[in-house]
Amino acid sequence: MTLPLAEAEKILADNFAPWVLDLGLSVVEAGELHAVLRLPWSDRLAREGGGISGQALMAAADTATVIAVSSARGAFIPMTTVQQSSTFQRAVMGSDVLVDARITKLGKRMAFADITMTAEGSEDVAARASTVYALLG
Repeated sequence: MTLPLAEAEKILADNFAPWVLDLGLSVVEAGELHAVLRLPWSDRLAREGGGISGQALMAAADTATVIAVSSARGAFIPMTTVQQSSTFQRAVMGSDVLVDARITKLGKRMAFADITMTAEGSEDVAARASTVYALLG
């Protein structure tokens, strides 16, 4: 199953806290077992030194996982983060970030995903995350 982009954007708009929406995330792609979101560059998200903050990247990875699971299931269902582990490999400065969430296992009650974050236009990985979700619906 996959979600049309308009439906994925509606899930994003209807199911996340206002501060997450303030990140300005948009859905670039929603596929059978993945989703790609864009985290737009903002000086408000930069930390000292000018790189985008790890907190913003972690929130984007978490959000991308929800969209990927929803796309794989064909619709949004209630779910919650059980675990997230992140590694930061290089700073992203002055560029949007593409957040690519790939479902590695989707069960009836649990979902697992690997997320890769790259600066737009670069193939070099800026950050990686792995997530585990409990599916509640």
